[in-house]
Amino acid sequence: MKKFFEFNRYNTSYRQETLAGVTTFLTMAYIIVVNPAILAVAGIPKEAQVTATILAAVIGCLVMAFWAKRPFAIAPYMSENAFVAFVVVKGMGYSWQVALGAVFWAGLAFLLLTLFKVRSWLAESIPLSLKASFAVGIGLFLTFIGLNEVGLVVLGVPGAPVRLGNIAQPTVLLAMGGFLLTAVLFARRVNGALLYGIGLTTLASVLLGITPLPDSLVSLPPSLAPILFKLDIAGTLQPGIFPVVLMIFMMAFLDTIGTLLGLSMRADLLDKDGNLPEIERPMLADAVATTIAPLLGTTTTGAYIESATGIAAGGRTGFTALVVGGLFALSLFFAPLFTMVPAHAYGIALIVIGALMIQPVTRLDFDDFSELIPAFLTIALMIFTYNIGVGMTAGLLSYPLIKLCTGRGREVSSGMWVLALLSLSFFIFMPKG
Repeated sequence: MKKFFEFNRYNTSYRQETLAGVTTFLTMAYIIVVNPAILAVAGIPKEAQVTATILAAVIGCLVMAFWAKRPFAIAPYMSENAFVAFVVVKGMGYSWQVALGAVFWAGLAFLLLTLFKVRSWLAESIPLSLKASFAVGIGLFLTFIGLNEVGLVVLGVPGAPVRLGNIAQPTVLLAMGGFLLTAVLFARRVNGALLYGIGLTTLASVLLGITPLPDSLVSLPPSLAPILFKLDIAGTLQPGIFPVVLMIFMMAFLDTIGTLLGLSMRADLLDKDGNLPEIERPMLADAVATTIAPLLGTTTTGAYIESATGIAAGGRTGFTALVVGGLFALSLFFAPLFTMVPAHAYGIALIVIGALMIQPVTRLDFDDFSELIPAFLTIALMIFTYNIGVGMTAGLLSYPLIKLCTGRGREVSSGMWVLALLSLSFFIFMPKG
């Protein structure tokens, strides 16, 4: 198996990859609870959705592990589930069955574009400055999420949207202590620093009575019957559903490209030209998972930015994704145990990631404003709109326009113009307000 996953090529080991997989899983296990809760707003049975969420993650991670052989974990996307629940179903009035049908068509489009290598062509068209900005933006975005999760940054008031949280609150103090511990472990180059930080913070939280132990550690998975194969394909053939399919496609398409390139740069998996070799393989993994997800009864899946925590722990091969998939499979029966990790424990890992992913900013040419401004917009809007897709589209749209207006249009590849048009359609069709 070491030979299959090319451990020698990446100078890794079973222990390192396993630690990475466990770390990634612990930072994204919240999806087991959060995804069903969000989709319940759309009327999708919550209990069945737990099983669908886990199975979609298992399938995606296994395809990523054995086909793509990359350390990226796959699970249902957070932004897309909210779009389906609050916009498509609650806002536009479509049934959840029709919404899942739209997800299926988006997944099928992913699959076809990947098989014909259109997605890899587009990904390779993106300039190095934007690829670097994806990595930095994702890292700082994760840090912002982590700061909010642990309570260090909270909602403010008009004119000051965010502010410092209550640092006297026990969970915040515990998170600060866990963060310092994790930072020291990293500074001392201790393998598994993130995992130790999450684990010890969770243990302290339990011992201090902040986090209660679950009533039961073992539970049988809920039946999938109420949502299995319940998507409405025929209902998606009405003309009004096209913008929905397009939005789902664009959101997942851009999220996946940005996440894969950003994580790959952090993991040093890009080649000398700044491209991810055989990028169509991880893209195919998320395309297959996205096509299967609505059949199971859940929404769009894709590579998770929390995979950055596993990469920071040393994950470099598909074995990391295999461990994540295995833990998701176990969570079918041990969900109460895996979901007891509190936000102030896994949040500290997300904060640390920002420091680990900011390095590619050195790849930016600060003297060339036609390269710098699109990269800056990407990073800033990812964070300040709380939306990776908005940041990416701003960068992809502004890059060719600035190049054209400065007389350097020849530097823009044809693929970048295609991405610019897709980005424009993202802004045109995205829900306003």
